[in-house]
Amino acid sequence: MILVALAQHDFPVGDMPGNLGRARQHIQTAIARGADLILFPEMAISGYPPEDLLLRPGFMHRCHETLQQLVHKVQDIDVVIGHPWKDGSACFNAVSWIRDGRVIGRYFKHALPNYAVFDEQRYFSAGTEPLVVELKGSSVGVLICEDAWVPEPAAKARAAGAELLLVPSASPYRVDKLQSRLAMLDARHSDGGVPIVYCNLVGGQDELVFDGRSMLMSRNGDLDIHARSCDDTLLMACFDPKSGQLDFVGSGDEEKHELGGCQADEDSSACVYAVLERGLKDYVSKNGFTDVVIGLSGGVDSALTLALACDAMGAAHVHAVMMPSRHTSGQSLKLARQQAKMLEVDYREISIEPAYEALLDMLKASFEGCQTDIAEENLQARIRGNLVMALSNKFAWMVLATGNKSELAVGYSTIYGDMCGGFSPIKDCFKTRVYDLCRYRNSISDAIPQAIIDRPPSAELAPDQFDQDSLPEYALLDQILYHYVEQDWSIADLVTAGFEEAVVSRVVALVIRNEHKRYQGAPGVRITSRAFGRDRRYPITRAGVTSKKH
Repeated sequence: MILVALAQHDFPVGDMPGNLGRARQHIQTAIARGADLILFPEMAISGYPPEDLLLRPGFMHRCHETLQQLVHKVQDIDVVIGHPWKDGSACFNAVSWIRDGRVIGRYFKHALPNYAVFDEQRYFSAGTEPLVVELKGSSVGVLICEDAWVPEPAAKARAAGAELLLVPSASPYRVDKLQSRLAMLDARHSDGGVPIVYCNLVGGQDELVFDGRSMLMSRNGDLDIHARSCDDTLLMACFDPKSGQLDFVGSGDEEKHELGGCQADEDSSACVYAVLERGLKDYVSKNGFTDVVIGLSGGVDSALTLALACDAMGAAHVHAVMMPSRHTSGQSLKLARQQAKMLEVDYREISIEPAYEALLDMLKASFEGCQTDIAEENLQARIRGNLVMALSNKFAWMVLATGNKSELAVGYSTIYGDMCGGFSPIKDCFKTRVYDLCRYRNSISDAIPQAIIDRPPSAELAPDQFDQDSLPEYALLDQILYHYVEQDWSIADLVTAGFEEAVVSRVVALVIRNEHKRYQGAPGVRITSRAFGRDRRYPITRAGVTSKKH
């Protein structure tokens, strides 16, 4: 039998001293539990993705130094750990196999992803040779993340004699990603039936959230999955070389999960909420903040953001400010106060009327003869942006923007106003998902007044204003946006599918026209395959705004 420890943990980008400490702690725990080998996630020394830090010689030098510090102390266990490696002018995404104070093998990643949020070909050269090491009479091979998604690297490892494959990974969450990982393991099993130990990274890194959910695939195709999303833990797995069986075993902190349950759960509100919470918590803390401030409106977006912040940071570290104007309804004020009291957060009200009156008076001569329109509406949003930023500057609170994906897509937001913030937790959530997440959160405990969920959405920047006066119903809008933004459907595709051409053309034109706003928006948690940001890189300046090609 071979006992393998899986260090499913967060290894922050650039924190080499901290990552060294985390690695050593896990190694000692693994030794105490009788492990023969400990497997770390992809690039655990440097964190993933380090991006252009890899181009800095000093960064690479620190990575090499940190690896050497780890190597010299390794005894009584084999350590397989990921890191960047510079060899002459070439840089590699590498794994070192360490035994008895020395590196006995080094593997360079073969398949370099260059799609979606990945651009590894910008930094790395591809490896070509397999790495297979004997451990307790068994031949064990190594792949790195993307290597397991294509057949060739595994085939090379099998040809070199591998009877077990270790796959350190840094695979970020998206709502359909678990299905893709399962399909990947099935494909590699179909190729040759070699058992696989898949260890995934955990933690938020800018817009990405790594959700863990490490897996085992036995020789006969049996699958064992660590169920809890975003769970920092040291997992223990037992490999029987005779049968090829792999199972998680009783380290006391793992949880098995049936395959069907995992399939059903991956897109659930519970899973998405956990990812949003982890992404928010890590972004705030890793950037040196302890507290956040949120502008409440009495609507679902700010209400969900407030609930997320309390769950991520603790209510004592969350501050809410309601900034009413002449257009703010009494119900909005009542509901904001009710939620703040419900969640026990620091709450204040600052009227924007004095500033609004002053700005209108300042602009009176310039606006003379003009109809009241969006200019006056946006003044209110930008005053609010100024106020939350003033609180941020004074008290070192990170401002959380509260915009959702539907509004960001069509520009139903004010640049330098409600888009103001250091982080935007729900920016990749369509409005319909926001409602689902609110209902899910309330199923746990009371966090969002039901009246906030039930009331029609409104920006309250003009008399009797409602979102649906300017936009299609969100149920319809979100379907169009899903197919256009995330599936790359054309206007013609959408019309063929039954959507009204005039509505589709209007929505698509709004998406294209507001690219400049999204470029200037805050980062936020990525949960889909086409989030605004790293996933979707469209030019701001482009022709054919109303063309059916778009």
